Amino acid sequence: MKKALLLLVIPVIIHTQTNLIQYVKPLTGTQRMGHTFPGATVPFGAVQLSPDTDTLSYEKNGKYQKEVYQYCAGYQYEDSTIVGFSHTHFSGTGHSDLGDFLIIPTTGHLQLNPGTANNPENGYRSRYSHANEIAEPAYYKVKLDDHNIIAELTASTRVGFHRYTFPAIDTAHIILDLMHGIYNYDGKVVWTFVRVENDTLVTGFRQTNGWGRTRTVYFAMAFNKPFMSYGHAKYDTSVYRGFWRKFDERKNFPEMAGKNIRAYFNFPVTQNEQINIKFALSPVSTAGAMKNLTDEIPDWNFDRVKKESQQLWNNELEKISIEMLSKKDLETFYTSLYHTFLGPTVYMDVDGQYKGIDQNIHQADGFTNYTTFSLWDTYRALHPLFNLLQPKRNGDMIRSMLAHYDQSVHNMLPVWSHYANENWCMIGYHSVSVIADAVVKGNMPFDAIKALKASVSTANQRYYDGLGYYLDKGFVPDDMNSSSVSKTLEYAYDDWAIAQMALKLEDANIYEEFMKRSENFINVFDPSIGFMRPKLNNGTFRKNFSTLETDGQGFIEGNSWNYSLYVPHNVPGLIQLIGGKKRFSQYLDSLFTMHLSEEYFAHNEDITREGIIGNYVHGNEPSHHVPYFYNWIGESWKTQEKIRMILNAKYSNTPDGLSGNDDCGQMSAWYIFSSLGFYPVAPGSEQYSIGSPLVKSAKITLENGKTISLNVKNQSAKNVYVQKILLNGKEWKEKYFIHSDLMNGASIIFEMGAKPKK
Repeated sequence: MKKALLLLVIPVIIHTQTNLIQYVKPLTGTQRMGHTFPGATVPFGAVQLSPDTDTLSYEKNGKYQKEVYQYCAGYQYEDSTIVGFSHTHFSGTGHSDLGDFLIIPTTGHLQLNPGTANNPENGYRSRYSHANEIAEPAYYKVKLDDHNIIAELTASTRVGFHRYTFPAIDTAHIILDLMHGIYNYDGKVVWTFVRVENDTLVTGFRQTNGWGRTRTVYFAMAFNKPFMSYGHAKYDTSVYRGFWRKFDERKNFPEMAGKNIRAYFNFPVTQNEQINIKFALSPVSTAGAMKNLTDEIPDWNFDRVKKESQQLWNNELEKISIEMLSKKDLETFYTSLYHTFLGPTVYMDVDGQYKGIDQNIHQADGFTNYTTFSLWDTYRALHPLFNLLQPKRNGDMIRSMLAHYDQSVHNMLPVWSHYANENWCMIGYHSVSVIADAVVKGNMPFDAIKALKASVSTANQRYYDGLGYYLDKGFVPDDMNSSSVSKTLEYAYDDWAIAQMALKLEDANIYEEFMKRSENFINVFDPSIGFMRPKLNNGTFRKNFSTLETDGQGFIEGNSWNYSLYVPHNVPGLIQLIGGKKRFSQYLDSLFTMHLSEEYFAHNEDITREGIIGNYVHGNEPSHHVPYFYNWIGESWKTQEKIRMILNAKYSNTPDGLSGNDDCGQMSAWYIFSSLGFYPVAPGSEQYSIGSPLVKSAKITLENGKTISLNVKNQSAKNVYVQKILLNGKEWKEKYFIHSDLMNGASIIFEMGAKPKK
């Protein structure tokens, strides 16, 4: 991976224009990890149609194959071949799934195997060049060199729209690969079914057992011209064929069923003839997919759909209008904003039906149902950003979480859920943080009392991930449960969030109970070494322990140096615990300046040197709040210095422009907040901690019709230190802004300088 380049300041002011998508670079992501995807999708769209560039299996010789981690989003910028275009993707996750319904157009001899990257001519994949590739919001275009085909993609919320321009040839093929998937392995596809309804319409479904273990997706595929023949190859090994053996199912037989199927459809084409495909998805049925298709894209006007879908992006991007000192910063900002609006994703048909966590069909009554809740990541900044920019959507997301709770046999809110499945990834119960943040900030288009009840129920589910020990002992014992310190600290924060919700809703009993629980972080702090440390079931601290190592030390995605600062809800208490303001300052300074040897992160596949400053790990989320901690000890100038350093060093507008997984928008949400000059250190509080804005000016248009006006005087690469702040014309001396002040409409002026104001 190339290091992210420092941003260069060009001495000219660049103003945004109406067409803000011109400043979005969807290819931006880490080259090594490849966790963002280019392609066609609308904001929060169910269809995320994108090229996949390899077919690595999740396993090799019965073991996890680490190289597959590069393909979490399906696309690797450094690859030279494209396998095809699938309709579902995650953006920036550290684990993966999806990659459903891969389509690839080909010419010449029909080949139903994908081939290899080194020898693409032995299969259906094709070489391509970035010189012939265009990636924009809601649009993707590339030339498939091996087949001399121009591929174009766009999408509506539930329908992917393909346009393929062919050379003159007797027979062109459209291949539908139902075996393909991301994080694939033998046995992941449980069953697939295809019906050829007529010579332009195909329907079916696919069920997989992966990260989501009971995930079923239905489809309807329509062609703009009749195919002249079709067929499929089945790669199942079952000895049982039943009485279907009386048919030759391989060619022109209108039903296809099996675990491993690749279908094809043949067309005669003339020079520059275009074959268009509309591919609709549904969580409910093929009838639902058909309704989605006809309602969202009733005709074959590709350019109209592209234009309308790109306008949807402009509508969202225009919520923040900014000035920057360079085009590079401008592109990085709007690319980040684009990333934050990729998910969570719509999960229901146009008629409101969706499959619930109980595997039954439900009706979303008065709200849009969402899925793809990567909550360990997104509670930190993404959902707080939604409370500012997308309060209605965030309210619907919380209603979706409450529907999940209603359907859950565990009586729990989501932990990490997608496609009617709880996959239990990561730790904590951070739905409660998302809900509490909305309640405290007054964004409550849901039953808040019910939400509090659901949060308490979730926080008391004893058999969940060491929670019983936590309830009994006030900590998770390291010899009884993994990642024990991280879990203890995150449970304590979530408990504080529940307490804030209870306070807002005037429930004194729940408030007192959970405020007491929120102090449990003290129980894993070892004063003899000044760090958080794993504690055993007998109450003693573990003897063999490293403050620099992550694996096997009681932490997840962070070492003790970083996690010892994970008390965002009680910073004064943490400062006292560590030894006072002077010692706390030394701790923070050391974190950013010490050297972390390669041995301490060599085995962490999601972190490389590019995501680290000293021992501060920005490429993972647990420390995202830490640079703002200097505000609590009278050294705000250090917060300002560190924020600008991170903004410039760890983000850019290049293909390696992220220093870690975007994690469904969290990394990008950090950038958006910090570029604007403030950040939600503890979601569940109305306070935003003040940093150092990167923008020269910004206008934030709120859903309530009011605006936040931000002007930064004397902005430059050197002038990173805040000299003075005016809020609505009056000098503001606090180290934080208040959410309600911003939502009422606010004028903020930052005066910057080259020297710290100590």
